[in-house]
Amino acid sequence: MQRKSHMEQENGELTLEDAPKMSNWRKDRGNIILLTFLYVLQGIPLGLAGTIPIMLQGMGVSYKEQAVFSFVYWPFAIKLLWAPVVDSLYVRTFGRRKSWLLPSQYLIGIFMIMLSYNISGLLEGKINVPVLTVYFFALNLLAATQDIAVDGWALTMLSKDNVGFASTCNSIGQTAGYFIAFTVFMALESADFCNKYLRFTPSDTGIVDLAGFLYFWGILFLVVTTLVGLLKHERQENVSQNGVFVAYKQLYWITKLPAIRMYILGVLTAKIGFAAVDAVTGLKLIEGGIPRETIAFLALAAVPIQVVLPAVLSHFTTGPRPLDFFLNTYPVRLMFGLVFIVVVWWTPQVGEGGNFPLYYYAIVVSLFILHQVAVYAMFVAIMAFHAKISDPTIGGTYMTLLNTVSNLAAQWSSTMMLWFVDPFSYYSDCEGTSDTALGCYNAPQREECFKAGGHCTTYIDGYYIEVIITILLGILWIWLARPRMQRLQTLDDSAWSIPHV
Repeated sequence: MQRKSHMEQENGELTLEDAPKMSNWRKDRGNIILLTFLYVLQGIPLGLAGTIPIMLQGMGVSYKEQAVFSFVYWPFAIKLLWAPVVDSLYVRTFGRRKSWLLPSQYLIGIFMIMLSYNISGLLEGKINVPVLTVYFFALNLLAATQDIAVDGWALTMLSKDNVGFASTCNSIGQTAGYFIAFTVFMALESADFCNKYLRFTPSDTGIVDLAGFLYFWGILFLVVTTLVGLLKHERQENVSQNGVFVAYKQLYWITKLPAIRMYILGVLTAKIGFAAVDAVTGLKLIEGGIPRETIAFLALAAVPIQVVLPAVLSHFTTGPRPLDFFLNTYPVRLMFGLVFIVVVWWTPQVGEGGNFPLYYYAIVVSLFILHQVAVYAMFVAIMAFHAKISDPTIGGTYMTLLNTVSNLAAQWSSTMMLWFVDPFSYYSDCEGTSDTALGCYNAPQREECFKAGGHCTTYIDGYYIEVIITILLGILWIWLARPRMQRLQTLDDSAWSIPHV
């Protein structure tokens, strides 16, 4: 027998007690603040990992090497593999979520401190991208484990009528953490930016370096984790501790649900439509002459939108049809692919020696803000849908499955886009030099050609080919998937519930 959701009809009348409750965030104010801050901490390792590709692009690494480093984000795409362990093994007296949250954050802090003593050597001389990938993969592995615990805790920390705010906390917190570790750090690390805006006496270095930034946040992680462990008590859950085997069995039953299978198929293929724009555009702008710290600083203008928009949308995405925002915004985001093709082509035309006119930055910032509105509308909508359909008795596993699918959709497509930029591109041989051994196939070869006094001509840029292909695939996706995704929102709660196992 199907369960009736929201307002139930009995004998042709709607019962008042079954009407949807209006959310009242004030009664959960303290928990909302705590959840947001925990997501801020989660965004710090992600932001730090985001700075490395920007640095590598200025050091002449190839796009294939960038694709290798992109694997550092994969822990968030495969965390489902150990989510049932996090969800089922815990010390009851200590707390189901704190049993994993505190060790993960302690280890992140310790790992950051250790990495602060080694990062300078890894970025000097010959760049060893595989070693950098291993370091940051491990750091994000811990952050992903923390994410499993926080996602599950959010379902019980917040009252039922406020559970939709979990996506808002996630979006605002991760955005703030990523902004601090990416935009703020890149600005303070840049000698040019600090000399121009923050100093009276010029210097050859920025105010902070990566080693010092890692050390500071490592210490802060240790302090904050200790305070959370001592001051925040976890609500006791009426859930039996059945062990890892049962948790994986529950995961198996979740994936057996027809509604989940249809949803997974739709989400895994959705982000191919804008994968090239998301993965490659920023690197192409740097290649076109924009300083790396400027790329990070451009994001500053979008931060108010990123922070305010999720809170505004939460009033709508807590309703019965949160995926409508995702589906309605999808074509708009596809259109930005055509817009950014023009921007990437225009960038080297308008900038000479890295000097870009003010109107160029005004246009790029405006486009970036509009793009972020589309990105965050889709993100908040899909996170709200996850919170709406997840079974709180296995909340960590359920939420992690859904979020993992969303992350995996972005990661597999982004890695593939980075990997194929060079194969899809066609360059001339190194011209203007007598050394016939020099080539132009990848960034290091083009750098060697330039040092030898030669130049390379780009006949075909793989970025443009990728963007056009992905836009066409996105149009195909919205045509085929839209009616199926809309139908998923109309399903009863029982379609998302697993049998008792």
